[in-house]
Amino acid sequence: MDEPRYGKTMKSKGGLARLLNALKYTWHGLRAAAKHEQAFKQELIAVLPLSITAWFLPGVPPLEKALLFGVLQLILVVELINSAIEANTDHITMERHPLAKRAKDMGSAAVFLTILVATATWAAVIWTRFF
Repeated sequence: MDEPRYGKTMKSKGGLARLLNALKYTWHGLRAAAKHEQAFKQELIAVLPLSITAWFLPGVPPLEKALLFGVLQLILVVELINSAIEANTDHITMERHPLAKRAKDMGSAAVFLTILVATATWAAVIWTRFF
């Protein structure tokens, strides 16, 4: 069965053009988060220096450095998803609604749990390598 015309216009073209568009959309998303999302800005301020630090820790094997770096990036990934949920919820309605609150609270919980995972990972690596 053929897709509706609207569906065909929304499909990706593929190839190099698709890759370039994806990179452009990624850049726009990161810029929007850095400009409009206070939580993302705060996490970026913590994550950037720690990300650099992760690669220069003496006595830490490369795999553990990658783990330390990765859990920090995961915080930003989950924050981006949380911000997207919040923006979409606000786009649909600015009225208070129990389902909107639930969606936003769940996104916030996901960010919090990701920060706990990152903190536990850093604590475990630092403890085992330096104490």
